[in-house]
Amino acid sequence: MLQLLLMSELGQPLKRPHSKERAKSQIMSSRKARGRGTTKKRAQRATSNVFAMFDQAQIQEFKEAFNMIDQNRDGFIDKEDLHDMLASLGKNPDDDYLDGMMKEAPGPINFTMFLTLFGERLQGTDPEDVIKNAFACFDEENAGRINEERLRELLTSMGDRFSEEDVDEMYREAPIDKHGMFDYLEFTRILKHGAKEKDDQ
Repeated sequence: MLQLLLMSELGQPLKRPHSKERAKSQIMSSRKARGRGTTKKRAQRATSNVFAMFDQAQIQEFKEAFNMIDQNRDGFIDKEDLHDMLASLGKNPDDDYLDGMMKEAPGPINFTMFLTLFGERLQGTDPEDVIKNAFACFDEENAGRINEERLRELLTSMGDRFSEEDVDEMYREAPIDKHGMFDYLEFTRILKHGAKEKDDQ
């Protein structure tokens, strides 16, 4: 849940580096690791390759998201930071909800742990699922739809802010019903596979 909520702050789906690049980075990291002792704890080893999983642009996006969430600027995301961030989104989470989110990390959430959580979450994840899950964070009724005006407000005020023209362009081809509900499941399908031909409908 923590990762999904945080992904929604990024404003766009992440692109995973090509497997060739990732493999090369992992080989280089493992060569460097061989020169060191092997007495480090498993958790430390798990985070040692985390920077090899993402390209520089992705790491910069994660850093921006981390800084947006780290409200008190102490270099760690804690329960109070999560509460303040969720409150800024108009939500009022209870302590149990926040505790559950914090328990997803095995320890304090500094930037390296933040990247590790995303790395674990995104490994083997279908990009289509990532897009759906980002939209789902704002689907309070879990109906596969979001009010188009609410989505416009979110897109123009959070993360990589869209301009009004960007939202208009997105909505031009978007599946929005007569009640003003944006069907993000269908929109994600269109993004990944293209619009259905009229004969297919």
